[in-house]
Amino acid sequence: MYIFVVTAVLAVALGTSAIAFKTGADQIDKYYKQSAADNAYNFSTTIDGDFMGTLRKVAESDEYQAIREKAEAADDNDMIQNYLTEKGLWEKYSEIRESLTKYLANMEAIKYLYLVAHGDKDAEYDMYLIDDDSTDLYETGYYEEREAELRGLDISELKEPTISSGQWGWLCSAFKPVYDSAGNCVCVVGCDFGMDEVMQERSQLLIYLIIGALIFTAAVLTGSVLFINKVVIKPLDDMTTDMKKFTPMEHLSLEDAGVMSLDIKSHDEINEIYHGIRTMQINIVNYLKDLSMLQEDKLKAENEVIDKDIQIDKLTIETYKDTLTGVGSKAAYIKAVDDLNKKLSAGNVEFAIVMIDLNNLKQVNDAYGHKAGDQYIIGCTQMICEAFSHSPVFRIGGDEFVVILQGHDYENRSSICDELRTSFAKSYTQTHLEQWHRYSAAIGMAENAHDDRTVDLVFKRADKRMYDDKARFKDIHGSYR
Repeated sequence: MYIFVVTAVLAVALGTSAIAFKTGADQIDKYYKQSAADNAYNFSTTIDGDFMGTLRKVAESDEYQAIREKAEAADDNDMIQNYLTEKGLWEKYSEIRESLTKYLANMEAIKYLYLVAHGDKDAEYDMYLIDDDSTDLYETGYYEEREAELRGLDISELKEPTISSGQWGWLCSAFKPVYDSAGNCVCVVGCDFGMDEVMQERSQLLIYLIIGALIFTAAVLTGSVLFINKVVIKPLDDMTTDMKKFTPMEHLSLEDAGVMSLDIKSHDEINEIYHGIRTMQINIVNYLKDLSMLQEDKLKAENEVIDKDIQIDKLTIETYKDTLTGVGSKAAYIKAVDDLNKKLSAGNVEFAIVMIDLNNLKQVNDAYGHKAGDQYIIGCTQMICEAFSHSPVFRIGGDEFVVILQGHDYENRSSICDELRTSFAKSYTQTHLEQWHRYSAAIGMAENAHDDRTVDLVFKRADKRMYDDKARFKDIHGSYR
């Protein structure tokens, strides 16, 4: 009881904390994602796409990349400025760079704002075009390895900002495309919100919620223990102690027999249990007073003999009868085989064994439950019993049946088996019925040969032919397993 209370309360507390944590985290994430997306979009609307297309082509050229590498090695930004001036790009470049720097300064929550020429979704690198003035000019045209979470994605088509942890810490990143006048995406605006503090506070909140849930559980458990001890445990202990004093004998009074007499003041199930037990004790004492010892012993002896005979008969029937289908059980089949083996040892006996294994029982059980599976087994059994109406049918496993053919069924064994196969095939094709009413089974039959000394030899041949039949069914309809 205590384990149940602890588990239930802890589950509720932790579940509530998890929901509260998830709801709060989702709201914060939504806010940052929306802010990153809005700022990326706002700044992208100020960018001249045609200019960025020209700048990208220049930055991708081998000539520029050679100059960029020299500038980086010499830590000389003037080389980049002179080259861009020579190409007539510096004035527009510096204007965009200044605008980006001011935007970033006015939006303190933004950690990074930049223009990047992205590759396709399979690219491993992206090229930075313009960054704020805290970044060296020779970073323009720098190829940086794409973050792992963006691999395989077309950055310009991202509809949802991403939150990830990488070499720059926790960032909420949004990307908005910049198009030239021809409608081509020449670059994207990247906007990153730093979320290191948010994630740290989120971790602290989660710890506080877990500690709070544990404290709440401990408080509730303490109250529950005190309440359960008072209302349930103590009354049950008193009742148990008093019950041990109950020793009914003939001619004893209620008090002498030890009938319970407690002061149970509650009006709940404990009170009902107490009065129920007390009433039963009183009835036992009164019953003993009304009977003599000899009459009681005689009646008990007679009843025991009758009950034992009934139980033996019932046990015999239940042992040799399958409870679900009503056909012979595995125990009955073993007994029948023993009897048949005795006849075989005494002389030649004509008989055949039919091995039947139901198809798709596991599929029915998995898809519709064991109640439907039981209906499927019963339906298949009825078809088998109708076909072999003159022979004993045994269920030796969950989906395995054996029929011992003698007499009329033995003489017509081939035609009966063929007709049963046809009936099962026809039933299985009735697709308008529920799955558990579309019966199907694999059938294998083998006759007793003159050199067979045991039934088991015939059974193995029938079993092999049954598996051959099942293989043909799987070739046609496929295997569920």
